[in-house]
Amino acid sequence: MLKQKFLIVMLLFSTIMFGQNSLEIDKSSIKALIINSFDHIWSELNSNNIDTYYTQDFLLLENGEVWNNEGISNYLNNALLNKPIPNRVNTIEIIEIKVLNGMAWIAYKNHATFSIENKIIRLAYWLESATAILTENGWKLDMLHSTRIKNE
Repeated sequence: MLKQKFLIVMLLFSTIMFGQNSLEIDKSSIKALIINSFDHIWSELNSNNIDTYYTQDFLLLENGEVWNNEGISNYLNNALLNKPIPNRVNTIEIIEIKVLNGMAWIAYKNHATFSIENKIIRLAYWLESATAILTENGWKLDMLHSTRIKNE
C-alpha cells in the first residue's frame, strides 16, 4: 500500500513538473515569435515572411489604424522603394506572457533604432500587446495592438 501511494505521488509530481516545463517552453516560443517577427518582417522589410509569423486573418491595430496582411505587405514593398533603406534594430522588453489551451497573449515594450551608415536617424518606442494561437505549424500571431509612446 505504501508503494502504491508513493507511485501515485510520484506520477502527480512528474505531471505537474511536465506541465510547468511545457508552459515555460510555450512562453519562450511566444517571446521568440515576437522578436523574430519584428526582425524578419519589419527590420528586413520582407513581406514574404508574413505567412511564417502571422495567421491569414491577422490584424495590426496601431494608433487608430487597422492593418491586415495585404496592407502590411503593400507598406513593406513601398518602403523598399525609398533609398537609402534604414537599418532597424528592435529591442523587446517583455512585460508579461500568458499561455492557456493553445492561445497566448504577450505584453511588451518595443524600442526601435533606425540608422543609416551607422548614424542614428530615428528612435521609436511602442507599448504593445499581441495574441497568438497554436497552429499545426507552431505559434502564430493573430493580433497585435501597438501604441506609440513619446521618446524617452
